[in-house]
Amino acid sequence: MRRRVRPLLSGCVVVLGLSAGAAEDPVVATVDGVPVPRSALERAWRELPERYRRLPKEALLRPLLERVIDDELLRREAERLGLDRDPAVAAEIEHARTRVLRNALLERIVAAATTEEALRARYAERVRDPAARVVELRVRHILLPDEATARAVIRELDAGADFAELARRRSTGPSGPRGGDLGWVRREELVPEFGAAAFALAPGTHGREPVRTRFGWHVIRVEDRRELVPDFAELEEELRQELAREAVEARLERLRAAARIEIHEKALAGPREEGTR
Repeated sequence: MRRRVRPLLSGCVVVLGLSAGAAEDPVVATVDGVPVPRSALERAWRELPERYRRLPKEALLRPLLERVIDDELLRREAERLGLDRDPAVAAEIEHARTRVLRNALLERIVAAATTEEALRARYAERVRDPAARVVELRVRHILLPDEATARAVIRELDAGADFAELARRRSTGPSGPRGGDLGWVRREELVPEFGAAAFALAPGTHGREPVRTRFGWHVIRVEDRRELVPDFAELEEELRQELAREAVEARLERLRAAARIEIHEKALAGPREEGTR
């Protein structure tokens, strides 16, 4: 197992850390007396590509432990050689520290802004707006092979023919046997040309012009129209992202307002290329 799985973990770097409590985070090994907590293996497992995380976790624990130990030994050797004092390496370490701290702060800001209470309050606010309602149409259509046939069907409808009966006799689409009934549909569920034409019709009317899509020529009838208030579950993820974005932007705005920021335009532009002014 070691020889087969361990190379797959070569990109997984884990820094050892002390556990908060032995009972909650048991020590699985020590390296020169420094404990390796079980949580280090959990972090290493979470950093694996998804295809490896689909494997039984128990099968990966030993290779992960070996990798964590190797990382610790390599870290110590790098420090012994003074690599942490190399300016380029030190800059990378500081960049990694900035990234970790940034992500930790963002997680805290987002968690505070997206509580269940906050999400429910934003949902209640959202659904009070009529623009948030979802419009659905009850639609029938007759699918035909060419424009001339479609126009002939429209003339029959204009003369009083029953739409559902014509659909059963003439439509080449799978909804034909149901009288062309597509049920209740939303605009985004329809191909653009069909959707634009259907949502332009008043309930109880059919289109006076055939509509061409990649499926053929359509004659469309709208039976009914309704507006629905979307469920909380439908909007939850959108609201979560909205609240998170607002919270992060608000915090950044406050931080920028309190900071003294100077932009050095000449340095930003960089050195001029030879031969330019």
